[in-house]
Amino acid sequence: MNQRLNFAEASPNAIKALLALEEQIGKSSLEKSLRELVRLRASQINGCAFCVDMHANDARNAGETDRRLATVVVWRETPFFTERERAALEWTEAVTLVSYDHVPDAVWVAVKPHFNDEEIVDLTLLVAAINTWNRFAISFRKTPV
Repeated sequence: MNQRLNFAEASPNAIKALLALEEQIGKSSLEKSLRELVRLRASQINGCAFCVDMHANDARNAGETDRRLATVVVWRETPFFTERERAALEWTEAVTLVSYDHVPDAVWVAVKPHFNDEEIVDLTLLVAAINTWNRFAISFRKTPV
């Protein structure tokens, strides 16, 4: 598959705006390991090969185990994730798939005990940002190198 265009070169200001989101996310109290799991799960859902590869590597470089990375896609069926991580992954799936069920109340009830209000907003920003990056990479056929 050939890349359609280099979106960073085509519109540096668009990427600058996305990087500003990433800067804000980096300042949040969400732990790096959690941020990478969220990025990985949303990228898996969206089928973004470039982002799955990048975030699996980023998570691994940050100390994440291969076992947990391999099972993010089936996180509900494994004992490898904390309750906070499970709540974040469930929120990630619901927000990523917002057109299907509009983030059900049950998902809100699941996430609320594990995150304060600011963290829920930051988590939602994180999910929105990775979904945006996924759409850029998929639309313009960016592939892992």
